[in-house]
Amino acid sequence: MLRQLPKFHSDQLIVGLETSDDAAVYKLNDQQAMIQTLDFFTPIVDDPYMFGQIAAANALSDVYAMGGVPTVAMNIVGFPSCEDMDILTKILQGGADKVIEAGALLVGGHTIDDKEPKYGLSVSGLVHPDKVLANSGAKAGDVLVLTKAIGSGILNTAIQADLIEDDQLEEVTKTMAMLNKYAAEGMMQCQVNGCTDITGFGLIGHTIEVAEASKVTIEINASAVPVMAGALDHASMGLVPAGAYRNKKYFTDRVDINGDIDETMVDVLYDPQTSGGLLISLPEDQAEKLIQIYEDSLEVPFAIVGKVTAKGDKALIVRP
Repeated sequence: MLRQLPKFHSDQLIVGLETSDDAAVYKLNDQQAMIQTLDFFTPIVDDPYMFGQIAAANALSDVYAMGGVPTVAMNIVGFPSCEDMDILTKILQGGADKVIEAGALLVGGHTIDDKEPKYGLSVSGLVHPDKVLANSGAKAGDVLVLTKAIGSGILNTAIQADLIEDDQLEEVTKTMAMLNKYAAEGMMQCQVNGCTDITGFGLIGHTIEVAEASKVTIEINASAVPVMAGALDHASMGLVPAGAYRNKKYFTDRVDINGDIDETMVDVLYDPQTSGGLLISLPEDQAEKLIQIYEDSLEVPFAIVGKVTAKGDKALIVRP
């Protein structure tokens, strides 16, 4: 369907639709380029303030993935007119607090009457035109660093089924609400070739996007991938979101998964993430430097999860 839309071209457009990247990047002048993105979704947790934080962190993430700094944000809201407006106030307060934490300005937005609450942000950011990070920059010989554990989609399904433990709930909400600002600040201290954030297509889907945009093959070591507590157990119980199965159907022909990997772990690798971490492609010596930085600055699990090789038959190879 999207292929039928008109193609837009401009000498000022640094990143557009072609590589399924995280945001658009438009060159303003020789020193500045504008990053433009938006994202919104329905509630995934019961706490309206936490929902606002998570939705805002998710929207802001695209700017960090492009190597930029958020500057201006606007609310996108759908909310039932029959519901308690105090709930909406708490959602908006959660989002506003994340925008403040990001150092950006919240300058308004748009609200419609909707049957189901929805919230997110349209975000603009700035980056130097020569320092844009795209998902097309990965190079053979790079290694990949993942800055958050995966499994949030499965745990959100457990939340909806009221089957999640208190410690698991605390971890998943903390992880989703954490800005990728802190991972990006460490990343910018290193020589980085490419980056994306892990969201709705899961680790497998977004890694394939990086591989195909960069014209390389990527190898992921499943045993190295950090997974949130309880995600494997809930997946083994069948609490796997429909999005994981859609991802598997869409991407399966482009990935070679070693048969020794447990099917439950495969479900986690396909699991759609909300406000997931950054997947950073950089030379091995720079990755060692970045890991040292993260040991002092990140409060969530992170790891070197794979490597980039010359283009082969499959975009992605997943090893045990």
